[in-house]
Amino acid sequence: MRPLLFTLFSGFAALLAAALPAAAEGPACGTRAEIVQQLENRYAESRHGMGIASNDSVLEIFASDASGTFSVLVTLPSGQTCLIASGNDYQSLAEPLPAKGKGA
Repeated sequence: MRPLLFTLFSGFAALLAAALPAAAEGPACGTRAEIVQQLENRYAESRHGMGIASNDSVLEIFASDASGTFSVLVTLPSGQTCLIASGNDYQSLAEPLPAKGKGA
């Protein structure tokens, strides 16, 4: 499961990091400490997963078990952290990978 999550996180982070400059209003960015503190204080979210993208960006998923809210952060190699997605109804999944040669 971990190799699949790492691959998904890496690909997702690379796509999102590439799209950051193209956003009309742009994502909410700042220091990682400030953004994480806001997620903890306002939404009771804690880190549930992370991965390192091929461009050395760090993608993190924060979520609240109590409310189901979630946030996706990307920290760029420059150190800037941006909130790139958030939502409701977060669910942690532990699904087995399909056997080799089998369709997904």
